[in-house]
Amino acid sequence: MDPLSVLRDYAIRNDLDSIVRVNDDFRFGSDYSFPAAAPTAYRSKQGHLFTLETLIHFLKHSHLKYTDYMKNIKPLAVPTVSFIDRKPLLDYLLGHVSSSDAVQYVNPNFSPAPAAEYRPEDPGLDPRFDPGLDVNEDVSRVGLSENYIEMIRAAERPVRDREAILECKNKDFYEVLKAAARREEERQRSDSQQRKDGLVAKNRLMRGDERGFGEELGLGYDSTPRAKMGVKGGKAGEGVPIILVPSALQTLITIYNVKEFLEDGVFIPTDAKMKQVKVAKPDCVTVQKKFSRDRVVTAYEVRDKPSALKAEDWDRVVAVFVLGKEWQFKDWPFKDHVEIFNKILGFYMRFEDDSVESAKIVKQWNVKIISISKNKRHQDRAAALEVWDKLEEFMRSRSHG
Repeated sequence: MDPLSVLRDYAIRNDLDSIVRVNDDFRFGSDYSFPAAAPTAYRSKQGHLFTLETLIHFLKHSHLKYTDYMKNIKPLAVPTVSFIDRKPLLDYLLGHVSSSDAVQYVNPNFSPAPAAEYRPEDPGLDPRFDPGLDVNEDVSRVGLSENYIEMIRAAERPVRDREAILECKNKDFYEVLKAAARREEERQRSDSQQRKDGLVAKNRLMRGDERGFGEELGLGYDSTPRAKMGVKGGKAGEGVPIILVPSALQTLITIYNVKEFLEDGVFIPTDAKMKQVKVAKPDCVTVQKKFSRDRVVTAYEVRDKPSALKAEDWDRVVAVFVLGKEWQFKDWPFKDHVEIFNKILGFYMRFEDDSVESAKIVKQWNVKIISISKNKRHQDRAAALEVWDKLEEFMRSRSHG
């Protein structure tokens, strides 16, 4: 017999007074004896098995209100029966129902020690502690051990699992994304400044007798005369070449998106770029032809404030992206746009679907029209390469002029 069946039998025949505790065991008259902590086959709604001690105390105090039962059992330090288990457990133990889904016989071979053979005053008669017994044949000991393990497992609850770890309630990763984007923008600006500083330092060296110094070290900049020159009256200006872009946001290429277009071959609309990372507008951006197989790569400064250029800076201006409006060239140190585009390479960027009228004025100028698609971003690279090809051809012609 198992503890639950014996207890239910005693409860149905109203013989609970015959159950007495002796040390750590409960004796059922002279019939059976079970450890007080032995798990029974009745599983609570929380998932654990009730111990024999819990059920006996519950039955003997079942006439009390639940709150009184809790107060009565608290000083005894005995596990309690929850309120939701109270009625179905009582119905089963008192025989009001013949069966219950909560009853799960884990070890039907559990064999209690006969009460008549168990005398606490003479441990030698207790079969559980008889040193002469073979452990493999001691069924009651094995059954008790397995029930203890089952009781421990039933009480275990996973605190965190893989899915729980991935859950982030009331969390928004937008701020994390913005912080990462800010760090990336700062890194790019830092890299740009480092390249600029390096180029300035090397240009200073090249003013002496170190003209081949940069190439020998493989530092990735052009030490040839074309990297040092701008154009004004055929005279080469020393320093990093300058490319001018419009400051107006309605043009396709601005100081915000010129780096991605020329270095990565990807067009990002200015308004979208400004929304991606909110940073202060840069005064200068350094660009290089990254997707070139050439060992020597020229670096260029991109600016959008012609009014801030000094007289010697205009010697370094080699190209300009035009807006298509005459007022873009106001206060430039040239007579008219004819003189400008004889000395400076001009580009006009447009969407291929735009009307012909949008480029009507530009077609009268000596500029190269570059068309890109509004939606087909994979075509941007070809447009960027076309800009670079024209720019490199222009630089070569001036270096030999």
